[in-house]
Amino acid sequence: MDLGTNSSEISVNYPDYAHKLCKKVAQNSKNMGILVCGSGMGMSMAANKHKKIRAAVCYSTKNTKLSRLHNNANIITLGSRLIKKNTAFKCIDTFINTKFEGGRHKKRVKKI
Repeated sequence: MDLGTNSSEISVNYPDYAHKLCKKVAQNSKNMGILVCGSGMGMSMAANKHKKIRAAVCYSTKNTKLSRLHNNANIITLGSRLIKKNTAFKCIDTFINTKFEGGRHKKRVKKI
């Protein structure tokens, strides 16, 4: 489900889109989301204000995999100015296809 924006022509208030996505992701524990801004940081900060959200700024397949395995991240945030398109798509694929490891990490995630 694409929640916008619909144009790269104008600057937008990215927190508005982060909040919109977080509401959708928080509705079901199986939901996942992708957020993109210039650095990925602003989107991550806005998203992590929400309960049930664990947004991770990802820039490599290794840190993406760990964000899922150990932190059960449910939103990936990407920095369009800092990551190559090919790497971004590899990160998204890794994010979607990596399952939470659980175990000792489960109690830590509950503390988040």
